[in-house]
Amino acid sequence: MAEACGQTVDFDILPKSRAAPGIIPLAPLAKSLWTCTVEAASEYARVVYDVYPPRSRDKLLKFVITDTEARSLNSWLEEEQSLSNVLQGLAVVGPPSDSDDAENCSVMHGLAMAVESLCEGSEKQLEHKASLSDPEEPVVNKGRVVCITTVKSQGHIQMLEECMQEAIVQHNKIAEAADKLPITHCELVLIHTVPVGADNNIQDQPNKEVSSLLSCEVHSVHSGRHIAAKLALLVQKHFHLTSTTITGIPMKEEQNASTSANYDVEILHSKDAHIEILKMGYDSSGFACSKDSFGRETVILKWCTPKTNIVELQYCTGAYRITPADVNSRPSSCLTNFLLNGIAVMLEQPRKSGSKVISHMLASHGGEIFLHCLGTGRSPLEDPPSISEGSGGRVTDYRITDYGDFMKENRLMPYPAPQDGQILPEKEAIAVLERTTRYWPLVISDTIIFNMASHTDPLPTLITKAALTEDEVVECQKAIYHLVGMESRSEPLPIPAMGTRGKGPKRDEQYRQMWAELDTLLRAHASTSINHQKVLECLQEIRRPAEEAKESSRKAGKKEEVVVKEERVMTEQSTAELAWQEIQRYKAMSERERSDFERGNTNNDHFRHRQQTEVSSPPIKKLKTSLEDSQGKQQGGPPSLLAIWTSRINSKYNSRHCEFAGRLTAEGNKAELYVNLQKDGTNGTSDKPSGVKQEKRGP
Repeated sequence: MAEACGQTVDFDILPKSRAAPGIIPLAPLAKSLWTCTVEAASEYARVVYDVYPPRSRDKLLKFVITDTEARSLNSWLEEEQSLSNVLQGLAVVGPPSDSDDAENCSVMHGLAMAVESLCEGSEKQLEHKASLSDPEEPVVNKGRVVCITTVKSQGHIQMLEECMQEAIVQHNKIAEAADKLPITHCELVLIHTVPVGADNNIQDQPNKEVSSLLSCEVHSVHSGRHIAAKLALLVQKHFHLTSTTITGIPMKEEQNASTSANYDVEILHSKDAHIEILKMGYDSSGFACSKDSFGRETVILKWCTPKTNIVELQYCTGAYRITPADVNSRPSSCLTNFLLNGIAVMLEQPRKSGSKVISHMLASHGGEIFLHCLGTGRSPLEDPPSISEGSGGRVTDYRITDYGDFMKENRLMPYPAPQDGQILPEKEAIAVLERTTRYWPLVISDTIIFNMASHTDPLPTLITKAALTEDEVVECQKAIYHLVGMESRSEPLPIPAMGTRGKGPKRDEQYRQMWAELDTLLRAHASTSINHQKVLECLQEIRRPAEEAKESSRKAGKKEEVVVKEERVMTEQSTAELAWQEIQRYKAMSERERSDFERGNTNNDHFRHRQQTEVSSPPIKKLKTSLEDSQGKQQGGPPSLLAIWTSRINSKYNSRHCEFAGRLTAEGNKAELYVNLQKDGTNGTSDKPSGVKQEKRGP
């Protein structure tokens, strides 16, 4: 510990730019590892004593130093729990020197004394032990040992853990025989420190359970400002503290009193002061930021100009002591003096938009500064909001009357002491409340069966009982049969209007919702007894034929839909094939046939073959019409090449086609030839046999 920490401090009194010639500047100084360790440990103790005063006797510290032997600087007594007492003890001990016997110095002496000190017990623990009616009842005795030293290797750390474990076991045996407290559990925090810039081969180790009595964690850190920051982080972790940075504090400059600058001050306090912000998830709301490389975070609150408007004053939900993180800085000193003069400071949450939210206040009481938490919502002292006040000022449809009846049925009343074997009234009341609230809609619009009590009674009341008789089961079944009769007669359900505009659900949908809700109610109580299960089975037996009929009709509808889709696909495929045949014929035309086609002359082999095909298949005009319809139905995109070509072919045919007069007057576009042959009776004189039908297209 006598080795230099490796971090220098400039000790020049005058600035280098104003130094007179001939003055030799002082060499920079370097603190020892001992000095840096004492400063960091003293700051650790200052924070604890400021936030948790010794008179509260909640958090106590005891300092032990060791070289060739261990020495204690204070005890667990209240009058010795102060920073000044610890500093006096350190001054008496003095710093280490290079002439000390380093070979005989060991940290094990200090660990053994720390374990012995934990077995002594504080004043509060001894008072609690004396107040116990059973002297043999154990008293919880937990503690933490923070050991700052320099270890040699990982094996050295394991040796210290074994030494600590053995010391706890031995001192627990001694404590059981003497008037002391055995250690329930001890946490060892081992801090390995080396000079700045030196090689550090020791790795950090998270908290691990060495045994049921001991857990250990290792921190490896350089000396100087690094060990101070590390202990500042550990004091927050060990004592449930958090950091808050107050930004935008206006302070006048010493050089120019007419101007002011804004400063930031960091304070430490109990983590409970930010419980509301923690509930809101401040990590994602922009309230927190990192302070250093050790991962220490701080919550940012903004200095707010105090207002005297009584409307803006909020109720206080808690007050917690604070202490500055840097007690010697000028901004911290100015803020402390400002608050000790009796002036309160309002703090608001940072915001990007909207109105400001004043969530905290700094004020002093009896010479101590407290951080007050202000309520940002409804006060528990205010009148509760009306249950009929919905969002936006609208009156919602709560079942207020039913809820009043429910409270009357579950009132508690005095009851004589239960006899042996009798169920406690408290447990019986809880059981009744559990059964009646398995299914209990809060809003009128969420239920149907509770809105038609005249048709469902006594089913909703009987089903919540702990046991049902056979007669009660019959009554429940009658209520179900009554609902089935209403559905068979197509009677409308007596559902009240909920204030909604327009038509409500159809009658079939209302009955479907009613049966689903009734099934939910009966399933919630089916496990109560066998008779409750019978009521549910009755409903399932009644509803099974209706569900099977709906399922069969649904399957038939799906099958018919599939057949229609297949026919539509076949029609579209045949239409597309005809269009492609037209394209192939046009490609097979010679130059003369194409010129005749453009002029409308069909006196060639290509169109003779096409006319024969059309005569053999009369429905071709119907197919072309369906093709036009299918092409005309295309929406939302440019037409395809097939649609353009089909439209061109159809326009050519329509421009030169003249329908045969016989087909215009005939039924089904089919004209019967030689109709007079049947009337004249000359069957054998005609070139065409009787009854033969032909179809011919015009030129």
